[in-house]
Amino acid sequence: MTPEYPFDEAATARAVIDAEGRVTEWGEGARRLLGWTADEVVGRPAARLVQGPAPTTHGPRWDGTLTLRRQDGRTVSVWLLAHRRPGPDCGGGEWLVVSPLESARSRPASSALDRAELIQSPCAVAIYDEHLRLYRMNGALAALVGLPEERVRGLRVSELSDRLQGQEIERQLQRVLTTGVGHDIRTYLPVGEDGLMNAWLARMAPIRDEAGRVRGVCVAVHDFTDQYLARERLQLVNEASRRIGSTLDVVRTAQELADVCVPRLADFVSVDLLDPPEPGGEAATGPLTAPVTLRRAAHRSADPGSPEAVVQPGEPDTYPAGSPQADSLLAGRTTAAVLPSGALTQWLNQDTARREWIRQYGVHAMMSVPIRARGTTLGVAVLIRFRRPDPFTPDDQLLAEEITARAAVCMDNARRYSRERETALALQRSLLPQSLPSTAAVQACSRYLPAARAGVGGDWFDVIPLSGMRVAMVVGDVVGHGIQASATMGRLRTAVRTLADIDLAPDELLTHLDDLVLRLSDEAGTDGSPGEVGATCLYAVYDPVSRRCTLARAGHPAPFMVRPGSTAEEVELPAGPPLGLGGLPFEAAELYLPEGTVLAFFTDGLVESHDRDADAGHQLLRESLSRTAATLDLTCDQVLHQLLPAGGACDDVALLLARTQGLPASRVATWDIPADPALVAPVRKQVIEQLGVWGLEEAGFTTELVVSELVTNAIRYGARPIRLRLIHDTARLICEVSDTNHSAPHLRRAKTWDEGGRGLLLVAQLTQRWGSRHTPEGKTIWAELALLDEE
Repeated sequence: MTPEYPFDEAATARAVIDAEGRVTEWGEGARRLLGWTADEVVGRPAARLVQGPAPTTHGPRWDGTLTLRRQDGRTVSVWLLAHRRPGPDCGGGEWLVVSPLESARSRPASSALDRAELIQSPCAVAIYDEHLRLYRMNGALAALVGLPEERVRGLRVSELSDRLQGQEIERQLQRVLTTGVGHDIRTYLPVGEDGLMNAWLARMAPIRDEAGRVRGVCVAVHDFTDQYLARERLQLVNEASRRIGSTLDVVRTAQELADVCVPRLADFVSVDLLDPPEPGGEAATGPLTAPVTLRRAAHRSADPGSPEAVVQPGEPDTYPAGSPQADSLLAGRTTAAVLPSGALTQWLNQDTARREWIRQYGVHAMMSVPIRARGTTLGVAVLIRFRRPDPFTPDDQLLAEEITARAAVCMDNARRYSRERETALALQRSLLPQSLPSTAAVQACSRYLPAARAGVGGDWFDVIPLSGMRVAMVVGDVVGHGIQASATMGRLRTAVRTLADIDLAPDELLTHLDDLVLRLSDEAGTDGSPGEVGATCLYAVYDPVSRRCTLARAGHPAPFMVRPGSTAEEVELPAGPPLGLGGLPFEAAELYLPEGTVLAFFTDGLVESHDRDADAGHQLLRESLSRTAATLDLTCDQVLHQLLPAGGACDDVALLLARTQGLPASRVATWDIPADPALVAPVRKQVIEQLGVWGLEEAGFTTELVVSELVTNAIRYGARPIRLRLIHDTARLICEVSDTNHSAPHLRRAKTWDEGGRGLLLVAQLTQRWGSRHTPEGKTIWAELALLDEE
């Protein structure tokens, strides 16, 4: 007896035999039946107890009569019932062998139990006595379990069926027996030799005698498998709606389709897709012809590692006519087959790998479902069964088609998203600088990464050469994502380059850019309401001669600065309002940068993320920039690796690094010019002497003409003081003349009889480019001469 069930365990002969045929358990009832003790039997082959050959078993259950050897040398014929119990990892397992003893089957009648009317009931009914042993069962239950009543009378539930589920039913019987309160339970048990699981509703009620004492339990069993399967199918459809399409990724969606179907609908599922004409393009819409080439997108098996797969994900395979894949795609409908099938024989004879796989795993049912969405065929899903013994039913086909249809829409959405994303990326790449210009002012390196999931945005950066060897650096971020944000970014970048070309100061440039954003917002509005166009921007101008940098920002993160031999620090800079608010001023700041200082410009996508705030991101950026790297390129990679998650950033990221360079004082010559035209000749002579010091004698004639014209114009039309400056770069010579008059000169066409007006036209013809820029004191006229052509 056990504490849980205080009943006579010896009423049943019980033994357990492992997969190798050795006895591992030997009950008291078995000792009473054959006389052997547990010490004499356990660990020894069970075949020693059988007179004659041992029976051959294939299914999960066996019953029959065997002649067994007793301990005293005699033999006895015994009816046995054996159940296979799975071992670890669904291995061979062991057998539970039971037989009711005669004493249990020939117990005295119980008036309370015998009065229970069950013989004529169409419902499967069983009566259990006070010891939870089968007392009676009607013909309906005997037909259900496939065992005669006279053979199994006296067995417990755990001895009649699978031990784990039988023990649970037995606990419920014990509960009714002890409490006297009936209740219902649902259980799932295999019925018959095919091993199919059926759903059962067991209604348990106590049986009482005349005195009201509980003398047994009556169990009425109802089969509700159809309702159970319908509910399972509905749950699977709901689960598919929740799990499939979690990302806008075709391969991931295909894997989700396979994961949902295994093992609840099939034992192995493969998803093969047609290759689009180009990455992110549309799939073929014309009629398909055999053979069909598909690419394995995903598969899933009930066995770990999918050992059944003949084709691996990413690999193409060609399916001829007669294969399930080709037949379902050509017919445009689901095809199902039970193996062996004549329709598949020819294909399998050609594909020896699949034929061997089908033979090895015992594949018996196959269903192929085309994946179609919005009139376009994307591929095919093949569902296979080799563990489950039942074939695919029409309900299974409808379920597979419903799940596949949902996955097809998600795949088509993913492909459309990929195509739109590629279009937006192509647009954005065309709008961003393809390469950064090489300047004598800075060495620059950049990175741009689109958002991993939100689509491309409006981040941009630029490096713009200015007059006087200066350089402008800009980084900005348009609010929003998608093609509209990229287009707005392109318009702002073009505007910045245009405004930079007229040499506006950073704060003044941002003011003009703010006006542009306001106009774009008005244009984007509908029904008279303004649109929502916003952006942030940071603009900086660096002069390698003075080594001073002027910066202004419009709601953008301040840059970081790494001076030589120091750690990174954030530049103190007035914040300024974001672009698009209008009417608010922008402030500029100026700082001195030693040669070799690194400036880091970035957008907020680099420092902000879901798992940390902006302050933590700024601290990580500060630490990353403070680590010395051999090149700016390695520094960019180092920053992105440390700050961005493995799966990509949730927002666009733009990063621009610039290492400042200074121009030696020996490359710059400056003269103060007296306001006397007669003194221009000595100035020209000093310029020629300076060119000789620089080794630029060959450029002397052109330079002398340009200097003479610019200085003469400044003396004639400008205001004192007047200053001439020559800047010598490797590839060019720059001539600048500054005065305090704010009016700027312009080219004009001189008439034949005009005595003047040809000076600037001559300068434009002799130089590579020329122009003017306003300064706080007045203006500067400049001209650049190319030196490489002179060599």
